[in-house]
Amino acid sequence: MRRLWLIFAQVVTATLAAIFVVSLVKPEWVPWRTNSVVAIRESPPAATPAGPDRLASFSDAARKAVTSVVNISATKQVRRRSPVLDDPVLRRFFGERFNVPETQLSLGSGVIVSREGFVLTNSHVVEGVTEIQVTLNDGRTVPGKIVGSDPETDLAVVRISATGLTPITFGQSDQVRVGDIVLAIGDPFSVGQTVTMGIVSAVGREIGSANPFGSFIQTDAAINPGNSGGALVDASGNLVGINALIYSRSGGYQGIGFAIPVGLARKVMEQIIETGSVTRGWFGVEVANITPELAESLALAGTRGSIVGGIERGSPAERAGILLGDVIVGIGERRVTDLAATLNAIADIPPGKTVQVKVLRRNQEVTLPVTVGRRKPRAAEEE
Repeated sequence: MRRLWLIFAQVVTATLAAIFVVSLVKPEWVPWRTNSVVAIRESPPAATPAGPDRLASFSDAARKAVTSVVNISATKQVRRRSPVLDDPVLRRFFGERFNVPETQLSLGSGVIVSREGFVLTNSHVVEGVTEIQVTLNDGRTVPGKIVGSDPETDLAVVRISATGLTPITFGQSDQVRVGDIVLAIGDPFSVGQTVTMGIVSAVGREIGSANPFGSFIQTDAAINPGNSGGALVDASGNLVGINALIYSRSGGYQGIGFAIPVGLARKVMEQIIETGSVTRGWFGVEVANITPELAESLALAGTRGSIVGGIERGSPAERAGILLGDVIVGIGERRVTDLAATLNAIADIPPGKTVQVKVLRRNQEVTLPVTVGRRKPRAAEEE
């Protein structure tokens, strides 16, 4: 009897084990098992409160600004060297006569600044072009005409004729701070209008002679070829800069881009619209910032102002009696503290006007009357 009970228990145990395995591997073989629904826990819909509590979206700023940003396609004629002239001996005898004419396409972006059709962009986007086509945000393509350009600040104004234009809202570039959220809007690589986001990573950035009359806003918002002339806007969609340069060893985005502050861009733009060009005053001096080491070596009382390192013969500065080693500290009613302030103060004076210039000569202040001349284009290193 005990033997039969042991056999029964083993059979029941084996049967239950088999049923358990089948229910795991082939549940459809078990007739009494019903279909089950797996409940997946989903996160609740994100709240979208209005006002300053709204998080993680800048769609309102982008929507406000994108209608004012355009694509600029420009063609220009260049002469490409013929492969025959790769030989320097042949090039010596035949010069450039066998160079091959070629049409190049320049792609960039621009910003609509008025309902009258004025578009602000970079000078290098439209430099030397023969034909300009401007594509609006709504898909319309219209011809453009250059009103004027200023290579020294890399700014230009193009005019188009179209209805329903939405000019951008200008912001305050002098209030931009490191850490502010910014959006870069343009048409990189001609893939279509694109919005990228980043922060202001530096302000007041000076890059050699790239812009002798102003400094750049530096940002890590992605800027690539084709973004030139596009808008850099703040978190409210207001224009704070015109995208102009990138730092890159590959030709593409590497995390550092530069924009011309809208304060400078507006001043240049208004001159171009009014007169077709930008007129700047000129002294004919080469000036430099005063470093602590330079101040110590020259026994200067401080580092305020800019030191005169060169004077052009026959220039307004020479006629006024400015000497090498003088430190310019004031021009008219403006105090100048560094190179950029000096260049801007001189540039803002109308040619032909006489202005009182304060210089420190052997730490003694001297005032000299200077009759301002007209600055020649692209003389970026001189004033």
